[in-house]
Amino acid sequence: MKWLIFCMFLVIFIVNARCYFITVDAHAEECFFDKVDFGTKMGLTFEIAEGGFLDIDVKIVGPDGRIIYQGERESSGKYTFAAHTTGVYTYCFSNQKSTMTPKVVMFNMDIDENRKQNDENAVGEAQEGDSNHGKLDDMIKDLSTSLWGVKNEQEYMQVRDRNHRAINESTNFRVVVWAFFEAMVLVCVTVGQIFYLKRFFEVRRIV
Repeated sequence: MKWLIFCMFLVIFIVNARCYFITVDAHAEECFFDKVDFGTKMGLTFEIAEGGFLDIDVKIVGPDGRIIYQGERESSGKYTFAAHTTGVYTYCFSNQKSTMTPKVVMFNMDIDENRKQNDENAVGEAQEGDSNHGKLDDMIKDLSTSLWGVKNEQEYMQVRDRNHRAINESTNFRVVVWAFFEAMVLVCVTVGQIFYLKRFFEVRRIV
């Protein structure tokens, strides 16, 4: 029973993943910060939900000012890295190249706490001398990481589905409007031709 409760807490707290929706105004930049230890595995997944051409500039900066990742005019992306030093890491989304359109960004910041958990579990296993518990812990960690990956992928696909649905609805509306316009032009041309031909065949008498 004790191990069952421990496993449940392990599944919940192994990976710290946070999902956010933010609006980045034109000529603005939004930054977020995470303080982690050396060697911690980190990840950033993002998708532009709406706004303009669905693109934004992304930058990840380390505690020492080193640029870990930088991308321009990206619609979506996924980047994973290990902390090269202990300190505060910065994630920035920049919309400074946009003149008037704000952008809505969905993103996840994943922080893998497996390293810290492994150290604690290694001490406990050395004291108890039970290798089966260690294997069970490893399986639970892998399962937890996979579950969070599936959750993030589902959120990512939901945003993509919403974007594609909006594009399809906009395209369908334009097609309907254009078809209606063509029909009206065709009716006007037909009526004009009828009146023109009618006048062409009229017999005019000179009194």
